[in-house]
Amino acid sequence: MRAIIIGGSGHVGTYLVPRLVESGYEVINISRGNRKPYRPHAVWSQVEQITLNRSEKESAGTFGREIVKLKPDIVIDMICFTEPSAKQLVEALRGNIRHFLHCGTIWVHGHSAVVPTTENQPRQPFGEYGIQKAAIETYLLHEARQNGFPVTILHPGHIVGPGWPPLNPAGHFNLDAFQQLAAGKSLTLPNLGMETVHHVHADDVAQAFMKAVEYWSTATGESFHVVSPKALTLRGYAEAISAWFGKTPDLEFLPWEKWRTTVTPEDAEMTWDHIAHSPNCSIQKARRLIDYNPRYSSLEAVYEALEWIIAHDKIKVP
Repeated sequence: MRAIIIGGSGHVGTYLVPRLVESGYEVINISRGNRKPYRPHAVWSQVEQITLNRSEKESAGTFGREIVKLKPDIVIDMICFTEPSAKQLVEALRGNIRHFLHCGTIWVHGHSAVVPTTENQPRQPFGEYGIQKAAIETYLLHEARQNGFPVTILHPGHIVGPGWPPLNPAGHFNLDAFQQLAAGKSLTLPNLGMETVHHVHADDVAQAFMKAVEYWSTATGESFHVVSPKALTLRGYAEAISAWFGKTPDLEFLPWEKWRTTVTPEDAEMTWDHIAHSPNCSIQKARRLIDYNPRYSSLEAVYEALEWIIAHDKIKVP
């Protein structure tokens, strides 16, 4: 079986490509550059690397045809961000593949209403990224259910793994928040720290893609949340990280309008995006239909990422 992964050198691809090769697939990685995976693995020498600028090829109307020429059985698209981009690829692949897998996002839901959020709850996306991803999902599921296109959509949460900063307890990616907790210093959180975040280890996302391929008959025409078993409140997250560093939590709280003045505009914008969504998603559907069983809890995934960060001197632990 021949599998093409578009954008396979990123967070999830670092784990997914080795899983595909070890399962016997002939793998082609499509990327726009020579970025190396976050973790080395011997099987990458068996992966065919093809450099392709997606934006340029889509502008020329040829991207989908370029993929079809490679004669894939399975196509996994990690980097589709607009509905027109999805349409061009689907039109080219129609009738030419066994399975198409799209990487979505839990941002398709917008704000949380009834939690944990299930896949069948109405979409109320906000922000360009969430709106575009929700439009892609609507289009792909229509193609699956009305025209028989063999698609599965997987919606990851906040992806975590060794090699990049995890979303922190303040709702952004600045490592200073972890540094303050490691040093036993006070960390100020927005509001009462009761908004939620929902992490997932990159390898658990890779597992979900492999499970969807394995359980093809129940995965096609469906979308699935791919997150850890439980979300975290910002406050609970900060307390757990502080304890992990061997410190007593020292947390302060400020109303949003005051809190936002304590960080950079970029960090404030990132935090607002996360607390406005406050994701808390169910994985029961993925457990039932594709046997998704995440190996990592949210905290376990973050701890592994922090171990890498500490080992590479990104933060100092007294």
